Amino acid sequence: MGFRIDDLHHVQLLIPPGGEGVARAFYSGVLGMAEVVKPPVLAARGGCWFRAGGWEAHLSVVPDFVPALKSHPGVLIDGLDALAERLAAAGHPVEWDPHFPGHRRLYSADGHGNRLEFLERIRD
Repeated sequence: MGFRIDDLHHVQLLIPPGGEGVARAFYSGVLGMAEVVKPPVLAARGGCWFRAGGWEAHLSVVPDFVPALKSHPGVLIDGLDALAERLAAAGHPVEWDPHFPGHRRLYSADGHGNRLEFLERIRD
């Protein structure tokens, strides 16, 4: 084949103009992700980036923003119950879904309504 896929670098999600504060409140405040300084040429476009646990979320500004209600990143978590409590306490939805073999999972949404899936491996 000549190449291999090694890992996930980032997921890009969209936010409305001026939505960086709401994004920071969720990704940094609720999820505890570290904000990544964007390169100056990209920072001029707005938006913000966050990193934790081997992946990044790149939030990009679009004028005709509509939240992603079906497409989503699937993020592996250790401590899913604690995350569910934190999401609920911050006013974010927690929708449990038992239909993924070998994992417990839930769906939530960021402050702009973008869908997020969080999974925890079931340990025997």
